[in-house]
Amino acid sequence: MSRFICAIDQGTTGTTVVILDEALQVRARVTEEFEQIFPQPSWVEHDPLAIWKSTTSTLAQAQREAGIGPEEIAAVGITNQRETTVVWDRQTGVPIHNAIVWQDRRTRGKIQQLVDDGYESMIRERTGLLLDPYFAGTKVQWILDNVDGARARAERGELAFGTIDSYLVWKLTGGDVHVTDVSNASRTLFMDLQEATWNQELLDLFRVPRSMMPQIVGNAEVYGEVRGIEGLADGTPIAGMAGDQQSALFGQVCFEPGEAKCTYGTGAFLLMNTGSEPVFSEHRLLSTAAWRLGDKTTYALEGSAFIAGAMVQWLRDGLKIIDSAPQIEELAGTVESSDGVVVVPALSGLGAPHWNPSARGVIWGLTRGTTRAHIARAALEGIALQNVDILAAMEQDLGESLKVLRVDGGACANNLLMQMQADFLDRTIVRPEMTETTALGAALLAGLGAGIFDDLNEIRNTWREERRFEPQMGTVERSRHLKLWKEGIDRV
Repeated sequence: MSRFICAIDQGTTGTTVVILDEALQVRARVTEEFEQIFPQPSWVEHDPLAIWKSTTSTLAQAQREAGIGPEEIAAVGITNQRETTVVWDRQTGVPIHNAIVWQDRRTRGKIQQLVDDGYESMIRERTGLLLDPYFAGTKVQWILDNVDGARARAERGELAFGTIDSYLVWKLTGGDVHVTDVSNASRTLFMDLQEATWNQELLDLFRVPRSMMPQIVGNAEVYGEVRGIEGLADGTPIAGMAGDQQSALFGQVCFEPGEAKCTYGTGAFLLMNTGSEPVFSEHRLLSTAAWRLGDKTTYALEGSAFIAGAMVQWLRDGLKIIDSAPQIEELAGTVESSDGVVVVPALSGLGAPHWNPSARGVIWGLTRGTTRAHIARAALEGIALQNVDILAAMEQDLGESLKVLRVDGGACANNLLMQMQADFLDRTIVRPEMTETTALGAALLAGLGAGIFDDLNEIRNTWREERRFEPQMGTVERSRHLKLWKEGIDRV
């Protein structure tokens, strides 16, 4: 009987299920979006039950689309939006509040208080992270402080905390398993990065009871078995798991130190493998766990731009200057330049290396001659220019230059954006045949965990390049763009 792998890619705007065969050919792909909830400016929430409904629906549809029996699926892998926080009742499995999404900025005041109280350096040394509302720590604290009775219930051991990976495993196993993998755990502000354990001092600082916490596990092992899920046979092992950006790094087979990728999704996330020891950034990047295989942990440096594809969505839904996201490439290509217009996509604050949670988006340099095409082109330039700042910081931390950057995610299909990225970075951009490497990484990890793949060398041989983008922009023109970008950043 053929063996198939099911990858659940639970993202910010929707859930995708991909079923692959042993040769890693896609046999089915189903996506279902769910509602984005904005209770107040800068607040972003999801209904966890809507996430779960989208997961079960896409699982059933993908199994039917693949034309295989549920028993032919040998393993399930999970990848997820990372810092998004869920707290639920251990007995009923019902969330006590909407999930607070990674983009949410409501805890800016608490973050500033921690900075003012002098905790930032200690937290950075323990976790590899900076103090920012982005991470799960202040999100779970907010839920405990603002939902009636939540703190008392948590202290009695009645509540469970988890990022989306943890919540999905709990639901898939009928409440039997409460775990999180090391990559997601490293995004909470609670995990000691080098020990890969929950740090009691940090839990006490954020006033989060240890009884709420999931067990930290590796990224390719059997965590539990599926129970009562349409499209999957009871007993199917859940055998691989990683946060979306670490999963994409794995899916891009960046297994050696110095190999890097950038994923263009809702945001843009640039990660570089740093090997078996964490590199603690001197330039406001994040040190994070990439994955743990057996007893060996691999680390990465990460720079995150909070808004990338979401900027294109805003041009479509907010300004309505395009009818569909792919249309932006055609519109931007109708003009030869942005004619001095600069777009800084700080719609959810500025991420690395600036870390300005109060920043607002900017469209600067408008004239009476500005058209929607100029704004579209400047928006694509802004998405690419964010990564120039990130890579410059990363290269300074490592003391060496990156030669090739692998790209993935929905927006990497935009050839104009990829050429801009090559031009502004002055680096070669390589796009793989399968650009959904987030889901691919989860499938590869599950395949390792379930024994379908023997080792990393076998996996590396499956990766295939589709296209390269070489820098074409001259030094003077590049410098002009970077100067205008810096002026735009100064205006946020």
